[in-house]
Amino acid sequence: MLNKIDDVIKPENQNRVGLAFVSTVLGLLLTLQFRATLVVRQESLPIQRIEELSARLIETERERDSLRADLHKATEQQEQNNRTVNVTDLEMTAGLVGLTGPGLVITIDDSRRTAKAGENTNLYVIHDEDILRVVNELRAAGAEAIAVNGQRLTATSEIRCAGPTLSVNNVRSAAPFEIVAIGEAVTLENALKMRGGVVDTLKVWGIQMAISHQSAVEIPPFNGPSPFRHAKPLKRMAGSKPDGSGRPAGGNAE
Repeated sequence: MLNKIDDVIKPENQNRVGLAFVSTVLGLLLTLQFRATLVVRQESLPIQRIEELSARLIETERERDSLRADLHKATEQQEQNNRTVNVTDLEMTAGLVGLTGPGLVITIDDSRRTAKAGENTNLYVIHDEDILRVVNELRAAGAEAIAVNGQRLTATSEIRCAGPTLSVNNVRSAAPFEIVAIGEAVTLENALKMRGGVVDTLKVWGIQMAISHQSAVEIPPFNGPSPFRHAKPLKRMAGSKPDGSGRPAGGNAE
């Protein structure tokens, strides 16, 4: 009986059984390893995503901070530029700086006519009101700066007769008078030469007026003393607006 069993289980069959057993064991091991690897990957994938998102968030915050710093710097620069522009405009308006630009040079001289018997000789000479009319027409036509015989006109400048001379900024000068104006030359000249205007009026008495267009004229700054001895800046509450009565807007008289 034993001999028969030994005949059945031959060496070749024993090898086959061994290989089958080993293959089964290896298969089980590979399956277990695959499952373990899959579990590790599934568990590590969210961690990797969190790390990537964290890195992106940090980079985004850096970009935000950089942009915020650039915006703050640009805002400060713009505010500084606005302050500089405002100060420059105020200095130009107040006549504190010399100016240059296109405009007119107007020369006005007394009449060369001889007064007739019984006529008032003052009709043939230039008066303060003649210069004032010319200046007013120029300003109404958009002149940005005006000087009379080298004297810059400001909000407090006076033009008045002082005997046979004319006083501007308390500086006296005699004819001929040179008026320099910065602005659009054609517009300024048309304002002076309109029908029935200042040029026509002065021609009646022979007052001489020469108008010259210039591509660039120069007007000096006001060099007189400050006219403000009594006036002081008005202090008012934030948000209030002057209404011309000396009281904040909406104020009631007591």
